[in-house]
Amino acid sequence: MFTLIIPSVRRGIKKHKIMNLKEKIEDLNQMILQGKNIDAFEKYYHKDVVMQENNQAPTVGKDSNREREIQAMEMIEAYHSAEVKATAIGDNVTMTEWEMDLTYKGAPRSIMYQVSVQRWKEGQIIHERFYYPSN
Repeated sequence: MFTLIIPSVRRGIKKHKIMNLKEKIEDLNQMILQGKNIDAFEKYYHKDVVMQENNQAPTVGKDSNREREIQAMEMIEAYHSAEVKATAIGDNVTMTEWEMDLTYKGAPRSIMYQVSVQRWKEGQIIHERFYYPSN
């Protein structure tokens, strides 16, 4: 398991907080629930990240994936709610089951179910794949 060391200072004594994968995925999910998707992306995604939607071709690199994320968010007309239904943590892998209530531009309001699988390297997500029903 990789860890992230965050320096902090208290009463002039330097201490370090170590985040394990459980803390990281919980923080990542909380940031997403708060609408801080791009902040979460910058904090937790590796510069060489590969992201993939279902069976579509993967997108490679942080810059390309940032742009893909921005474009995906711009397609949403209204973000009604989201809920983390479950998380799982393994050896350098995390998974989150999501339920999202969204309205996409030009489409009716709908509930979307998705599982995201993240593989971690050097304390950041190096690969993420999204699984959801395709209509």
